[in-house]
Amino acid sequence: MATVELRGLRKEIAGTPIVRGIDLSIADGELLVLVGPSGCSKTTLLRLISGLEEPSSGEIWIGGRRVDALPPAQRDVAMVFQSYALYPHMSVRQNLEFGLVLRKVARADIDRRVEEAAALLELTGLLARRPRELSGGQRQRVAMGRAIVRRPAVFLFDEPLSNLDASLRSQVRLQLQKLHRTIGTTSVYVTHDQIEAMTLADRLAVLRTGQLQQVGPPLEVYRQPANRFVAGFLGSPPMSFLRGTARSQAGGFRAEGAGFSLAIPDAEGVREGAQLWIGVRPQDLSIAGPSPDSLRGAVEATELIGWEAYVQVRVGDAAVVVRTEAAAAARLAPGQGVQLAVPREALLLFDAESERALPPARPQAAAHAG
Repeated sequence: MATVELRGLRKEIAGTPIVRGIDLSIADGELLVLVGPSGCSKTTLLRLISGLEEPSSGEIWIGGRRVDALPPAQRDVAMVFQSYALYPHMSVRQNLEFGLVLRKVARADIDRRVEEAAALLELTGLLARRPRELSGGQRQRVAMGRAIVRRPAVFLFDEPLSNLDASLRSQVRLQLQKLHRTIGTTSVYVTHDQIEAMTLADRLAVLRTGQLQQVGPPLEVYRQPANRFVAGFLGSPPMSFLRGTARSQAGGFRAEGAGFSLAIPDAEGVREGAQLWIGVRPQDLSIAGPSPDSLRGAVEATELIGWEAYVQVRVGDAAVVVRTEAAAAARLAPGQGVQLAVPREALLLFDAESERALPPARPQAAAHAG
């Protein structure tokens, strides 16, 4: 096992920055998930670590050794790709052992490693099969097994589950969790799937256009996003945002905008006339009767998902999504007026210009604001 350190890592292609000065430390035995939308350079960053791409500047350290000038074979990493990249003419056993045979590992060691990996990944009964005789989930487990038998210092996973259907993805995700608990090898995992990111990660690293936006434990990043981008990216359906102006009132502030006037939490940087983005998640809203702190709007669409539903409501110039029971949503019609109750403590505030999150006010600042 080993630590991974990225220091000022940059990558440019034809003068265009792709990776923009990444500084990141990954602890020994940690599973760090790189998450972000398509095109944010997640895979490029993984390829830089592996040696498949050369950085324009910066340093890569693995296990206390600088490796950015070393070829992939000398970095002691194993990469699992989105495509399984199995040899179709070889059996599962031959695919698993192929890299070890090339390295001239002793036959007894090869057999032991293959048997251990096969048992861990539930492939023991499939060792004689060819890849064409396997399901997608089984092929991906073979690809992971081929990496495991190498016993690398670092595992690199490039969206390994993206080619699987939903049910298989869930099964293999659980196996990945078990795998990491059992082996404990330092791992960097790339995905755009939020469920994978939230369930697998020890820490999340959120990327946007080649820049780190936030790094931290999954629940911390979800509950305390650093900026509006992170807040809107994590969560399904995503957080809804309203543009408003802060107005002072007895005991604090309200935010006023098209179709709403809401009491907002005390936060640093909130002052009379401040322009804000107010964020709220679908599960924190509820359809209710009139109240001083509610959103007034009209139903635009309803999406039924089993026992629950997502209702999109037009509030002024914003689309707000509320999560509710399917039975309640079935009684709503497009164009129908509704009011949504909004708990003050559920709101997140962001500066309208910088889009940075506004942290809760310190006690003395809250007292002064009142």
